[in-house]
Amino acid sequence: MMSADSILAALTDGIMKEQGAGLTPHDRRQVAEYLTGAPLDANKPRLSPPRCTGEASRFDEAQAPVALGWGHENARFTPEKVAGLKRADVPRLELKWALEFPGAIRARSQPAIAYGAVYVGSQDGTVYALDLHTGCVRWSYRNSAEVRTAIVLETRQTSGGTNSTVTGISRLFFGDMNARVHAVDAKQGKALWSVKVDDHPNATITGTPTFHDGVLYVPVSSLEVTTAADAKYECCKFRGAVVALNADTGTVRWKAHTITEEPKPVRTTSLGTRIFAPSGAPVWNSPTIDAKRGVLYVGSGENYSSPANDRSDALLAFRLRDGKLVWSRQLLAGDAWNVACMMQNNPNCPDENGPDVDLASGTILDTLPSGKEVLLAGQKNGFVYAVDPDAGGNVVWKTRVGRGGIQGGIHFGMALEGHRLFAPISDLKDGHDGRSYDSPPRPGLYALDAATGKPIWSAPAEDDCKGRRFCDPGISAAVTAIPGVVLAGHMDGVLRAYDSETGRVIWKYDSTREVRTVSGATAHGGSFGGPGPVVRDGYIVVNSGYGLYFHMPGNVLLVFAPPQRIAFQDTQSKNCRSMSFARHARIGGTSRSWKAVF
Repeated sequence: MMSADSILAALTDGIMKEQGAGLTPHDRRQVAEYLTGAPLDANKPRLSPPRCTGEASRFDEAQAPVALGWGHENARFTPEKVAGLKRADVPRLELKWALEFPGAIRARSQPAIAYGAVYVGSQDGTVYALDLHTGCVRWSYRNSAEVRTAIVLETRQTSGGTNSTVTGISRLFFGDMNARVHAVDAKQGKALWSVKVDDHPNATITGTPTFHDGVLYVPVSSLEVTTAADAKYECCKFRGAVVALNADTGTVRWKAHTITEEPKPVRTTSLGTRIFAPSGAPVWNSPTIDAKRGVLYVGSGENYSSPANDRSDALLAFRLRDGKLVWSRQLLAGDAWNVACMMQNNPNCPDENGPDVDLASGTILDTLPSGKEVLLAGQKNGFVYAVDPDAGGNVVWKTRVGRGGIQGGIHFGMALEGHRLFAPISDLKDGHDGRSYDSPPRPGLYALDAATGKPIWSAPAEDDCKGRRFCDPGISAAVTAIPGVVLAGHMDGVLRAYDSETGRVIWKYDSTREVRTVSGATAHGGSFGGPGPVVRDGYIVVNSGYGLYFHMPGNVLLVFAPPQRIAFQDTQSKNCRSMSFARHARIGGTSRSWKAVF
């Protein structure tokens, strides 16, 4: 259940702003209190996480951002030097600390790690900078709408080929549910600029903006697909887009729509409601930058209204310089769908009636052993593709690994280690879509050869749901790889680590259990959905909770690491000894000075 203040925020400035527009502030407050059965003041958190002091409050310049993962690239592989973890460390992982998101039922903002801090957004719009080692709060910034994207930290390429922050202010970026992009000072938590990238009332930002060479490339999606459930609503006028912003100022450099022509009235329903087309083709994923070819790649979703056109369920290449469409390759034709199709005899349902199988996962550019480059893509129909970026996206190979469906197939992100591609499959037992499928669901994790598409191994998901409501065994969230390991959060609330050579599970953690958080309050996770784990400096950081679309709610950020064994030197006796990491001012009743020896 959402808290009263979260519902009020949604009706005022958030996802339900359109529905709340006709209500007075008093009415919106009454709605929020009625739905939760509690006054707004009752939802104020009784306990707050501690503020950092001393060393924990310091931002470590030696731990500058690295250009890995969402916001920079989509391969989702973290090398050992950055991860600070080896395969042998993973079975020893233990929970170090947890943060509660008060009043939330979902946690959909992927964290980022830099400067010895964890940066993460939340459902109520709060963005936190937390000490990586303890979870204390260095600063917090309250945005007016839910932050669903990853937090993107600015990097700049130096002449030596390494990434470093721009001189002066260190910036972070994120998008919110109201289609606004924000820049915030990463050290101070102060707003720098904010810009709305689309004026459609249902526009939103789901995919993470990608930072490259001083520009943010922002994918734009929308919730008009749900608004169309109202049979009196004129469906549909939204078109997916990518917007290029100057990262220094937020100024728009260019905007390119997935559908070139503007929607026009094409028919009238039996209720007298006008239908507009072409529409839809939202961009749910983070753009992939191809600096060598001077383009970026995105995948599109379904059309929202009939007739479907050739830009839905397609891969599109836009020129970095000006947003000109270089090529598009439709991977499935005739996909037009909206939520009206889940209702009986709703005239807003397109004639095609789906199947709603977006290209929702970010694409991955891979250079094969032959030297040939391919673009790898996953789709909700359960197919994985390799296409040729030099031949207009011609399909090199395609392999079906899942059954697919509206809540099936590949959702938020694959990972690539070397030339081994890891494809997570959602495939709900009951997609709640009223459809019949020609094959059983195949939830789990699958490894493919990126050069050929041939399966290397399969790891069908174990079903530990035991009848729990909204529990499913599959993997909707993005997966993350480190050398020898793939980390995958399942919809049953269990975070699993797979051996990347064999697919065997080598460690797991049930996030649905209650944990004591850094504030002293208890909280629990739920289904993993959207963001995947982030790994750096020996820590794994991940959100748990996805209380939407028939998934289990939760509201925690979880931080794992193996038990630390650090050599400490007694500067008085000169003896060196190994001990679990701790700070001791007095040993055996004697005051001594200690320092770590790495």
